[in-house]
Amino acid sequence: MVSWTAVSRLAGSVARAVEFSPYAPLWGHPDVNTIVGRYWPVWLEAGEPRLFTTEPGVQVLGRCHWGHPGLGNWSQICDQFRAAPAPVLVLVHGLEGSAESNYMLWMARAALQAGFDVVRMNVRTCGGTEHLAPTLYHSGLTTDLRAIVDQLSPRRLFVVGFSMGGNQALKLAGEWGSQAPSHVAGVAAISAPIDLAACARRLTEPRNRIYESRFLRQLSQRLGRKARLQPGRFSPAALEGVANIIDFDHRVTAPAFGFRDAWDYYEHSSAQRLLGRIEVPALLIQARDDPFIPFESFRVPPNPALTLLAPERGGHVSFLARGRPRFWAAEQVIRFCQAYA
Repeated sequence: MVSWTAVSRLAGSVARAVEFSPYAPLWGHPDVNTIVGRYWPVWLEAGEPRLFTTEPGVQVLGRCHWGHPGLGNWSQICDQFRAAPAPVLVLVHGLEGSAESNYMLWMARAALQAGFDVVRMNVRTCGGTEHLAPTLYHSGLTTDLRAIVDQLSPRRLFVVGFSMGGNQALKLAGEWGSQAPSHVAGVAAISAPIDLAACARRLTEPRNRIYESRFLRQLSQRLGRKARLQPGRFSPAALEGVANIIDFDHRVTAPAFGFRDAWDYYEHSSAQRLLGRIEVPALLIQARDDPFIPFESFRVPPNPALTLLAPERGGHVSFLARGRPRFWAAEQVIRFCQAYA
């Protein structure tokens, strides 16, 4: 079982006590929390665009916020933190999201208020960047994230992933194992589908049809855009007979990346199997009532590098709170990052 304590006990390192706050949900229903959180208004400046070349022929667009002295809470940061360049939070969005997704904006705003710098990363081909890569993306693709982390060296940084981005962040930390780059201070994952097969099966249940239909529509539109850019490589004909997300991954995702089928893709791309290898401090935030991530996925062998916050309510990614700060998960990520910054 993942450690459920609010103290991350990193083997061979000094433990950092993190004072997390309790969660009082704004709504008790998981779907209301999930859907309203997606559209809750938040303002953030556009940020400086930067293209990261992550492998030959592939570029990823990031929205960067550099050199900000905070938006009001800078005085809370310690003197040592102020004297050095601010640590960077690299934010990774979820399936069919982008750097402009609502949760990315409120996480970035909370980080800037606390004095961090921020890079809001568009996953490969997302955010209108289909022309910058010859391939699609998938839920376990860590190549681009690894390259961005390397290119930001020696800046102290944290990787913060939402949903699919959380799986990518945790999987990358597991791939690093004991060889994590020295400038990586930690990772955080919010509502991460660490068992992709279990999540895909849950998404096909009748109660989740509205979510699955939306994902399928967006994925199909992306495939259509790629087919127009590269008609010899992609074709909408691959969508024939696709009725659910598992069909899409079997017909499109798996063959595009050399997996045998959807189940082979899920097995090799899930972070769950690598959680035991993580040695950087890692925070996992997961609501027990998440509509399409079974909480049983998080019942894994203990690892002292991991801290799991598991409130009863919260929905998927949202965690809208009754009081201030409104976005509870963002506040907990900031507390975690401040402890290890």
